[in-house]
Amino acid sequence: MSLVVSIQKRFKDFSLDVEFEAKKEVMAILGVSGSGKSLTLKCIAGIVQPDAGYIELDGRVFYDSHRGINLSPQQRNVGYLFQNYALFPNMTVKENIACGIKEKNKDLMISKYIKRFQLEGLEKRYPSQLSGGQQQRVALARIFASQPELLMLDEPFSALDHYLKWQLEQELMDFLQEYKGTVLYVSHNRNEVYRLCDRVVVIGKGKSEFPCSIKQLFESPKTLDAMILSGCKNISRAQKISDDKIRALDWDMILTTNREVSDGITYVGIHPHHILIEEKGKENTFLLNVHRKLEDALENILICEAGNTRLRIETDKHRRLEENKQINIQFPKEKLILID
Repeated sequence: MSLVVSIQKRFKDFSLDVEFEAKKEVMAILGVSGSGKSLTLKCIAGIVQPDAGYIELDGRVFYDSHRGINLSPQQRNVGYLFQNYALFPNMTVKENIACGIKEKNKDLMISKYIKRFQLEGLEKRYPSQLSGGQQQRVALARIFASQPELLMLDEPFSALDHYLKWQLEQELMDFLQEYKGTVLYVSHNRNEVYRLCDRVVVIGKGKSEFPCSIKQLFESPKTLDAMILSGCKNISRAQKISDDKIRALDWDMILTTNREVSDGITYVGIHPHHILIEEKGKENTFLLNVHRKLEDALENILICEAGNTRLRIETDKHRRLEENKQINIQFPKEKLILID
């Protein structure tokens, strides 16, 4: 199973230029709001027609601008879960699930997925009579019952509270492990993506980057957009000094790196939980003033003054640290993210 996407779509104030290939895997699509993530899914599903390009699933061409091929959404057999679930309001739970089933033994299939998604007793209810979690279960049951060749999930848990989101994520994980096709997964939740997805394609301002593993995105992103999406909150413009030293311009620091610095380096970053509070004298250690201390549920967040900006540091709650005091912090060189 392989999905090949290479499409372009032009609007008055926005251009989409996306290219990637996904195997039998869960491929995350990450990007800030308005970057083109949902538009990409709509083009693949056949809801929006690209201006040019090519879409193919397992040897079957969905769209080819050169050959004039553009299959209808019904012909593509794509399961697409929208952010608002898109249930038919005038249909019951049973009818919503049934409308996705093409096989003759509908009742048997309906019963199977009602039981599988814990919808027993809700068969005759309408979407307006369901909670958000129940609506999401119905939408997923309808998609899986249709046995799609490609599954696309667009922010599947965005409207749910934290407890219900976690519960349904665990259930979805089980289904995805059984599913034999390609899955495209759009989410703003980095932890969710890390747990559920195999690889990721980043879309920034309508243009896609080369796909990479989830681990690479979080540990060694290659672009500024990817670094921001990985959750890195400490970013500075950077300048090369020598093969293993850079100047972090916004932090007003000289840092030693654990790899050779490119002549074209532009940014350096480090995740808040990778910055250490250490004694003076260690490599990449600096004396900074604690501007603010914030207590989170499981950690302390320190906002420290550095150059013309502020750094965020996340540390254990047991540490006794005060505002307007100076502390020594260390940037482990193996944790520095360098962007060319």
